[in-house]
Amino acid sequence: MSDLPTSAPPVNAETKPYWDGTAEGVLRMPRCDDCGLVIFYPRSICPGCRSRNTTWVELSGRGSVYSYTVTRRIGGRWQKHTPLVIAYVELDEGPRMLTNLVDCDPESVAIGMPVEVRFDPTGEESAVPRFAPRP
Repeated sequence: MSDLPTSAPPVNAETKPYWDGTAEGVLRMPRCDDCGLVIFYPRSICPGCRSRNTTWVELSGRGSVYSYTVTRRIGGRWQKHTPLVIAYVELDEGPRMLTNLVDCDPESVAIGMPVEVRFDPTGEESAVPRFAPRP
């Protein structure tokens, strides 16, 4: 668990299985039964083929850094946490997530770096997925 600020997300019927999974320490997303696309951000219609035939699947929680930036100045409750890394992580199953990288030196981050998910509880039946370097 990181010490980054964490707020409870808005939850609706389409995203509830995703957020329930995070509370359990599991990264879960819908996969299209017709084209096989793993869908992030969770929604009921596949953005690839427009099918409504989806099934929620548990993902490995592993991926690699697709792109990143190091934020050195920021205001508010994030100020004391700089420098911080904001990254797109490409999951092994395909989708890319915008997230924070934690438990690493920001200067050591590189595109292609292998990472795995960590969950920061929000205190309200959900957790925020963040990623850390894989050993």
